[in-house]
Amino acid sequence: MASPKETKSDGCGRFRRWCKSRRCQLWRLLLLPFIPILALIVQTTLSLRSSLTNGREVADVEEQVSRATELGKLVTRLQQERSEVAFFIFTNGSTLRSNLWQRFSETDRAIEQMGELPLLSFKNRAKPVDEKTFMTELKELRASINDGTSMTEAVEWYTNANAAFLSHLTKEIKDTDSSTIWRYLMGFKNLLRSIECKGIASVLGINYFARGSLQPRSHERYIAHMVLGRDLLDNTLNLVPSLIPLHKDIKEDSPEYQVLEKKNQQIVDNKHENGSVADAIEYFDQTATLLDKLRAVQKQLREYIREGVTKSLQEARRSEAVCAAILVLVCVVSPIIIALVTNAVNTIQVYARNLSEKARELEYEKELSDSLLYQMLPASVAKQLKQTQQVPAEFFASVTVYFSDIVGFTAIAAVSTPYQVISFLNSVYKLFDERIECYDVYKIETIGDSYMVASGLPVRNGNKHATEIANMALELLEATSMCRLPHRPDQTLCMRSGIHTGPCVAGIVGTKMPRYCLFGDTINTASRMESTGEPMKIQISEDVKKALDKTGQFLTTPRGLVDVKGKGEMTTHWLEGRTGPSPVRPTASTLSYTPSFLARIHSQGRSASPRYQPDSKRDFH
Repeated sequence: MASPKETKSDGCGRFRRWCKSRRCQLWRLLLLPFIPILALIVQTTLSLRSSLTNGREVADVEEQVSRATELGKLVTRLQQERSEVAFFIFTNGSTLRSNLWQRFSETDRAIEQMGELPLLSFKNRAKPVDEKTFMTELKELRASINDGTSMTEAVEWYTNANAAFLSHLTKEIKDTDSSTIWRYLMGFKNLLRSIECKGIASVLGINYFARGSLQPRSHERYIAHMVLGRDLLDNTLNLVPSLIPLHKDIKEDSPEYQVLEKKNQQIVDNKHENGSVADAIEYFDQTATLLDKLRAVQKQLREYIREGVTKSLQEARRSEAVCAAILVLVCVVSPIIIALVTNAVNTIQVYARNLSEKARELEYEKELSDSLLYQMLPASVAKQLKQTQQVPAEFFASVTVYFSDIVGFTAIAAVSTPYQVISFLNSVYKLFDERIECYDVYKIETIGDSYMVASGLPVRNGNKHATEIANMALELLEATSMCRLPHRPDQTLCMRSGIHTGPCVAGIVGTKMPRYCLFGDTINTASRMESTGEPMKIQISEDVKKALDKTGQFLTTPRGLVDVKGKGEMTTHWLEGRTGPSPVRPTASTLSYTPSFLARIHSQGRSASPRYQPDSKRDFH
């Protein structure tokens, strides 16, 4: 027997195992909704990271676009200053067209807006030109235009400076080739270069009209710059189709455009004519007007770029805000969801635990009801009755039926109270019921003081039915001799018994309180064997004697001919005892009023489920 300390230790161990299992189930159930939440958090975090990266890229693009725009403005100012310087040198200091010093100040403001100038790679120079060197050379050039500097030298310096700035602009744009506004930037660069090429060509055109012809090399340069300028302009229009209407308006609404086209064709033909300063100045003014209109298109393109960058930046900021809001919402909602799931899991576990306990109780109650049903009906018949509601009658070729009766029961009942009669019969039949459980027999019924038992049905047992009934009858007779009436202890109980073997039919009779009944002459004959017998003796028929003689285990004595009602004279015998020792049977207590089948169920329930203890309502005492 386990000590209280060991029992307590086992209980604590079971409790710890139950808690551990409960925690494992809780974590498994929490993991199911947490997986999509975690996936959503990861996805939102990645989206936010992508949005932040995109926002930084757009901000970098915005900065580069601003610098490229300022660089474009500086190139425009240098182009305009180059034209004015060339015109000034060509006209020997004429200021009829504009104020040259005002043009210088506009260029200086553009340089100031640029901030720090980049290193410039001038043509035919080994070292790049820094900001200080560039400003020094620009001031020296401006100061020398009155000291005999040739127009070719001045134009060449401005052209090299613009080429260096445009080259740097190309590098800036290449750094932003992943941006959605890359096409606008490329168009902006190409438009600047187109204006640059047209400006260089205009200077060569001035020389043509002033001298009447161009040298072959100058003529080739003019054609190359004009063709390149047109190609770059066409490329800009292809990259930014929204500029096509503006360019179309320039061609259709500008009267000098057609005149200028004819003059350009005249320069391309390069036919020798008389030089005219007036024609040169007119050509210069027309070219300057057309370039100013192209610069207006360039300004519009700068607006497109600024709008595109602003829109991209707004979309990036909006995407960042949405992703951040979703991430915050998920992080806020996740603990709530986890708390709700935890509460639901706990509720489910409590419900499951209660349901498990109810299931065990239901199983226990089912065992009780089934066991009680199996005491009233054979197990095979009861199962068939529960499943089909119909149990057909069955014929048995050979069974052994036992009847017993209490001698003088009427007299005993006459001098006893009803309670004493019921207590007396209950104690006797309880004793019988416990004894017959040791044999392969089935109790049919009890009617008053009559006790009916059969063997060989409902489960056939071959030729063992006569032996089982004989052993049982001898044990019941022995048990009867030890019984005393509780209210009349001086009176000994006497019993009369009879046994017969033969065929019969068995089946369920009735729908209200159905009973398993036997029909046939065998039952009537067995009843006559009991009624014609003598107290404390067991009368058997000839058929039973023949069955017992085959085993050689029983002692019988002939009684002779007995007049049996409805059968006539029959040869009967007395069953005296066994030839060998009595079989060892487990002793059963006759003092407890708890049915043995309920006691077995109680013991099985306690051993199978230590936690479940049936209460007093289930003991059926």
